[in-house]
Amino acid sequence: MNRDVTFGQFIPGNSLLHRMDPRVKIVLLCAIIATIFCTFNFYALGLVTAFIIVAILLSGVPLRMYLKSLKVIIIIVVITSLLNIFYSSGTPVFEFWIFKITLDGIYRAIYVTVRIIALILISSSLTFTTSPTDLTDAIERLMSPLKIFHVKVHEIAMMMTIALRFIPTLLDETDKIMSAQKARGADMESGNLIQKVKSLIPVLIPLFVSAFRRAYELAVAMECRCYQGGEGRTRMKSLHMKKLDYLSIFLMALVVGGVVLCDIFLMPI
Repeated sequence: MNRDVTFGQFIPGNSLLHRMDPRVKIVLLCAIIATIFCTFNFYALGLVTAFIIVAILLSGVPLRMYLKSLKVIIIIVVITSLLNIFYSSGTPVFEFWIFKITLDGIYRAIYVTVRIIALILISSSLTFTTSPTDLTDAIERLMSPLKIFHVKVHEIAMMMTIALRFIPTLLDETDKIMSAQKARGADMESGNLIQKVKSLIPVLIPLFVSAFRRAYELAVAMECRCYQGGEGRTRMKSLHMKKLDYLSIFLMALVVGGVVLCDIFLMPI
């Protein structure tokens, strides 16, 4: 199971994306996601998709890792595509009983599918090329203005990063528990939906116990190291923007400008 889920994994490397400032990567990710939702035709979506493909190639991460990240949402993609194909208005291309496939439905299915895949791929590129420590530091720096309102920025960033860090660990633990239960004769694949849900109870209970145990061990380890939150803490590495970061921001601005022009002057889908 854990081999098929890559979300939250960090792959060390020395690519252009690895060397970028993590703050810039987070800001650009938010900008790309917002831009994807603001595309209203294939021209604008194609421009954003091309930018994402270039980012994937520059990440230095094997393509198979990105393909694995799509396995989690393949069912969502298929269901969404089928709904758009069969429940869209327009000129029918094929009709059978109560099912009707229209040209507009095919266009919308392709459009929505590319949108979802683009969102997953660009989100995966952030975790693949940014270590949990850098993510914590970047999130804390970006949220630092909230300290004016007495928001505990450091603690929030720490919790978010720990949750992200333990996703692969919990998946690996789930895989081990399921293998152990199957070795004891547990049947988790046959039966109806209710029986399958009930068969997961012997997996969920040990998983919750393991998660609480890991949380307790982590809390003890942090206390032993005199962790007192973010107040007065220093950093071994300070973040500084480089030419690569400014160039990335400039390219993203060009993409956003191109999407706006495509949305204004070209026909929406």
